[in-house]
This record gives sequence, structure tokens and C-alpha cells, in this order.
Amino acid sequence: MSNAIEISRLKKSYGNDIVLKEISFQITKGEIFALLGINGAGKTTALECIEGLKNYDSGAITINGKMGIQLQSSSLPAHIKPMEAMQLFAKWNKVKIDDTLIHSLGLREIEKKQYVQLSTGQKRRLHLALALVSNPDIIFLDEPTAGLDVEGRLSLHDQIRNLKSQRKTVVLASHDMAEVETLCDRIAILNDGKIVFCGTASELTNKIGKKYFIHIKTGRGSETFEADNIENVLLSLLGELKQKGTKVLDIKVDRGTLEQHFMEMARRAEE
Repeated sequence: MSNAIEISRLKKSYGNDIVLKEISFQITKGEIFALLGINGAGKTTALECIEGLKNYDSGAITINGKMGIQLQSSSLPAHIKPMEAMQLFAKWNKVKIDDTLIHSLGLREIEKKQYVQLSTGQKRRLHLALALVSNPDIIFLDEPTAGLDVEGRLSLHDQIRNLKSQRKTVVLASHDMAEVETLCDRIAILNDGKIVFCGTASELTNKIGKKYFIHIKTGRGSETFEADNIENVLLSLLGELKQKGTKVLDIKVDRGTLEQHFMEMARRAEE
């Protein structure tokens, strides 16, 4: 499969502070890709360079397709109406408004309201519609569900999956690891200006080597143990507790979350 975006040895500095240290990665056409990083890791700078919003010092960025961008801090004039904004963006891009897009994002329900009257969720839907009005091949979504209620988040997740079904490429930046794990095909983790991991969530799990967490509650309290093999570790733990005469009140086994693996990867990179 061909790549929608190719980043090669991208470097960006602010004075003596090197924010991006010759990072390289590719994003495949038709995938949902997340760029992750703790605050200060260089994630926002990397995205802004790729989107063309910032100049960079050296390296190469290749974009194969038309881009649509939904910024985290997007805003519009207070008294503009949703359809007026759509018509304005359509004119800029020299395209016709797709009625299917209007209906799928529920803009007809709010077309008589002014921007200042819209809820956070309604604004997010409008911002997404504006990013999609030119029928882009690649869509950048920066914290798209921030501030949304559960219903709004689920609705937007459905829209993102729908974009993927249309063979669109989605580049997602989010602090919500559960969201990333649910939606994304692959992730890249930035730490201190360097890519420390790029692959699937399962590959990250294998790299970290912590596949399961065993939670055991006894009369002495609750403890959590990490394991690659549930059967061997659990039998060993139960054997030790039985030998000590400790009564087991509850046992829970779950897979390590992407957030746990992400934080572990960041910790290792710091070390």
C-alpha cells in the first residue's frame, strides 16, 4: 500500500532548543494514525510542520493528497451561521457543498443558530464539516472529542470510522488513550523530540512485555501483578497465598491498557 504522508529526518528548533530531532515515519493511505506524546514532547510542533502551519529547519515532508485540518482551538465569528460558514469555505475551495456531509453531521438541525449559540459538541461537528468540505484525502483531527459528552464522543467516533470506510487517511492527536486504542490502526510515540515507537497497539504491548495485569484482593488489601503468562503467574500467586493461609476475596485479570504502555514507553525513553 502507498503512503499518504512520508516524514524523513524532520528537524525543528526554537533558538538553541531542538524540538524535533530528525524524526522519520510514514502514514499509510486509508489508515487511522495517532501521533502521541506527553506535554513538551514535540507532538504539536510536528503536526504543525506537517500541516504547513510552521516552517522547519531541515528534512522532508511528502504529502500525497489534499488535506483537511480540524484544529483544537478552531473558532469562527460569533454571529456566523453554520451554513454561512460552509458556503464560505466551499467558495474558498471552489467546490459544491455535499448534502450527504451536511446530513451526516447533523448541521440541518442547527443551521438557524449563530456560532455563539452552539454547544461544544455542535461546534466540533461544524469544525469537522469545514475540514471535510473540500473532500480531502487526508484529515488532521487535533483533540476532536475534547469537551464532548459521551453521546457526542460516540457520534464523532462513528464519523471517523466512516471516513476510514471511504479510504480517507485520518491523523489523530488525542490525550484520550482509550479513544486512540479504539480507533487507530497504528500509533507513533514522540518523546523528547524523537520517535520512540511506531506500530500497532499490540506491537507496543509486545515491546513493553506487559500483556496482563492480575488484581488480587485479600484480607490484607489489594495488590496488582504484571504477567506475560496468566496461567503460570496466577497459579504461582495462588499457591503462595494458600501456603501463607491468606484468604483470597476477589481476582480480576485484564490486559494492560494503551495508556499504561504509553507511560511505560515514555518512562523508558526518559531513562
